[in-house]
Amino acid sequence: MLNTIPQYLDQLPKELVVMIVGALPVSELRGAIPLALAFGMPLIKAFWLSVLGNCLIVAPALFLFKPVTSALRKFKAWARFFDWIFERTKRNSDSIQKYEALGLIIFVAIPLPMTGAWSGVIAASLFKIRFRYAFLAIVTGVVCAGLIVSSLCALGVLSWNACLPAGRG
Repeated sequence: MLNTIPQYLDQLPKELVVMIVGALPVSELRGAIPLALAFGMPLIKAFWLSVLGNCLIVAPALFLFKPVTSALRKFKAWARFFDWIFERTKRNSDSIQKYEALGLIIFVAIPLPMTGAWSGVIAASLFKIRFRYAFLAIVTGVVCAGLIVSSLCALGVLSWNACLPAGRG
């Protein structure tokens, strides 16, 4: 099945692929911007498509996160998964607890694994940050992360090949 996903994505417009990769919890902007550049897109287009893809999930995720996790926690495997992800998020989110929305911006803006819009949604839910503040903070953090990743790509520090597992480039 995993082999069919790249084949399906090859049939989509490159702009849509970049937005999808930007919306995925594993890759987000860290993968979408280098991918867009590998497709030959100009940096500004890569930036805006990636940011848009990453931001499209924020509002639905903020609304749906709590009810979905509550429903899934009824199953033992999901309960263990959410316990693990909540603990990991809590460990990495001292600034969120201390500074709330400003801390959430900083947390989301750092383009490292286990930070980003998806982790920001989890943190906002855990720390009960109101929707409007959480939404604005996460979107602001996404834009900041996009600027950082774009800068790293422009400087040649980050490329699509660097994002791939060994032997896949």
